[in-house]
Amino acid sequence: MLYRYSLNRHSLNRHSLTVAFAAAIATACFGSIANAQAPAAPAAKKPAPTAAAAPATAPAAPTAPQPTLLGQFGDWGAYTASPGGKKVCFALAKPSSSKTTPPNRPRDAAYMFISSRPSEKVRDEVSIIFGYGFKPNADANVEIAGANYAMYTQSDGAWVKNAAEETRLVDAMRKSGDLTVKGTSAKGTASVDVYSLRGLPEALNRVGAECK
Repeated sequence: MLYRYSLNRHSLNRHSLTVAFAAAIATACFGSIANAQAPAAPAAKKPAPTAAAAPATAPAAPTAPQPTLLGQFGDWGAYTASPGGKKVCFALAKPSSSKTTPPNRPRDAAYMFISSRPSEKVRDEVSIIFGYGFKPNADANVEIAGANYAMYTQSDGAWVKNAAEETRLVDAMRKSGDLTVKGTSAKGTASVDVYSLRGLPEALNRVGAECK
């Protein structure tokens, strides 16, 4: 990977600000594209990405930059935006199916995004918004192609716990049909979200071409 992060380098305040910005981006994406199918640690904890997705009910900040749709590829959309004049690109999708245990528990929308930020030398950072808050130090989990990837969580977001595994995860996502994301809210509600990966390789290629 092109980057390594330590949680000690990033304050909780920065996490809060970037998650708020992510909410604004997601609202802008889905608010302007009515028929879109997709807009969704000990080793190396990472900060929330600067462009991503979050619950559709989150209000967009007045100064939030409007994202540009680069293309819709199957269940994934490719977008770009320039917060603070710094270009970011991301692929975004919503779950194809979701369930909770106990069933029918209230929950905000969930999303998965894969973002690139050239100014920070960040490429293909996988992040998830779960639509509910986690307990402090709780983990989530991604299952794909028989492998499991632990996710570090904060607030309602999650990021790959071990940065060394992120390239392998993205490679598996390019080659697989779907993946499963599991987590448990601070109130004890377990969730299982399945994300279709149809169109993801094309969306990532477009993102990579835009944010080299």
